[in-house]
This record gives sequence, structure tokens and C-alpha cells, in this order.
Amino acid sequence: MEVTRSQSHSGWPGAAQALISTVVIAVFVVTFIVQAFQIPSPSMENTLLVGDYLLVDKLRFGSGFFDRIMPYHPVQRGDIIVFHYPIDPSQHFVKRVIGVPGDHLRLINRKVYINGNPLAESYVQYISTQRDPFRDDFPRLNMPVPGLEGKWWLQMRKLVEDGQLIVPDGYYFVMGDNRDDSQDSRYWGFVPRENVVGRPLVIYWSVKTNGDDMPTAPSPGDRLFHLAYAVTHVYQITRWNRTLRLVY
Repeated sequence: MEVTRSQSHSGWPGAAQALISTVVIAVFVVTFIVQAFQIPSPSMENTLLVGDYLLVDKLRFGSGFFDRIMPYHPVQRGDIIVFHYPIDPSQHFVKRVIGVPGDHLRLINRKVYINGNPLAESYVQYISTQRDPFRDDFPRLNMPVPGLEGKWWLQMRKLVEDGQLIVPDGYYFVMGDNRDDSQDSRYWGFVPRENVVGRPLVIYWSVKTNGDDMPTAPSPGDRLFHLAYAVTHVYQITRWNRTLRLVY
């Protein structure tokens, strides 16, 4: 059977059809393939900086619908993932996977050990000169600290053997690369497999923060001011050396 290309419609029906098609494709892409996120905190420095804008690959780990219809890559130790924060799923967090199911994990003087072996972490940044026993020698069962989730404190006590935390099946232990300034799995627990959204692909834009001489908004939450400033000063506020940089 011969198939011929359909003729385009003229006038406003054709324009409406083209617009609807564009919207449908855009919604499909955002829903299933990629999604844009902004980095709001320094917990992943220097890998990701405040003001970085990311495109996140939602297909790599087969989250949601595609998990059932196509092969996916398992989440591996060292992967950076975007996920729904287990305490408040409406929030998205980005961290690095440090422990996968079955791992026996511990920190000794900030150094991560997995199954008794030190983990090579060239990406880690340390900024504090003060020692924090809970943060630096995790897991510690004798000292609840500020910011520690109560349910996690109770759960953690059941999963520690010989001073090592055992990562259960279907969960991941994540930490920020800025190891001394990251609220991560040490404080609120594991990330369930179903909470994983995807992995950052590329920094499609990076904008200087207030500390980089970008003026503060006249009043809190004045996004219109920031939008106007960004439009009129896009060249000055862009970190060109980070824009279009791959994330790994």
C-alpha cells in the first residue's frame, strides 16, 4: 500500500493543529523524558553550584511508566540522582549515591568505607575545620543531633551491625559532595527506588548568585525583579564556563 505525506492545513485550523501538536510533544518530553531543575543549595559543591540549571534524564533509571516497558540502567554507586525527598515528596533533592542495596557502610574520620574498603571520592569537598562525630564517624547510635529525623534515628538502630549500616533491598544511601554542608541520608535516611526521578545530564545554564555580584531583590520573593534583571543582564550574570557542561 502506498503511503503519501498528508498535506498541511492552511489558515488558523492548521496553526491550531501545529500549536496543539507542539504542546503535546512538550508535555510528553517534560513528563517522560527530560525535566528542568535548578540547584538551590551548596550541598553538591563543587560538582553542582547554586544557580546551575539542569536537564534531568528521566529514562535512564526507568522510573514510572517506562520502568515496565523498556530496559533501564540500575542505579549504581557514584551516580548523581534527582529524587523525591522521602520526608516531603513534593520537594526534589539531588545527591550522589554512596550505598546500594546490600552494602555495609560506615564513615571513619570523614572517609567512607563500603564493605570494609575505602571508597575513592575525588569529587568530595570538605569545608569545615570543626570535627562532628555524628557527621564524620557515621553511624553513631549514642548521639542524636539537631536536624536528625526521629523515625530515621529509630530505624537506623535496627540496621547497624559491627558499626556498619546495612543498606536494605530497594533503597539507596545518598550524600552531598559538599560533605560538611549536606543534609543527606545520614540525617533523614534512605531513598526508596520508586522516589528516583532520574540523573542530571547537562547544566544548560548557570547563573551567578548574589555572592557573584548579582543584586538582591528589593523584597523577599520578588521574582519579577530577578526576571527583569536576568533578561537585561543575561551576558553578565551567566557563568559561561559552566553552561552546557555535562554532569558526572
